[in-house]
Amino acid sequence: MTLFGTFGCHLCEAAEEALYRTSTAAWRNVDIADDESLLALYGTRIPVLRDECSGCELNWPFTSADILGLMAEAPAL
Repeated sequence: MTLFGTFGCHLCEAAEEALYRTSTAAWRNVDIADDESLLALYGTRIPVLRDECSGCELNWPFTSADILGLMAEAPAL
């Protein structure tokens, strides 16, 4: 799982809190500010949570139930 956002974004911080409360699965935080392609893709939608296995994304606002649903869509390894 990847959480796309920017440093100091209060919505991104809220998304991080939701991830901590909801899941123990591994995830990484990616700051899009210095990457033009990521900024173009996610700039108006952050925070965005992406499941790298399925390619599915959640745009903010998302709930704990949404996060669990995204995780359930991921293919089993």
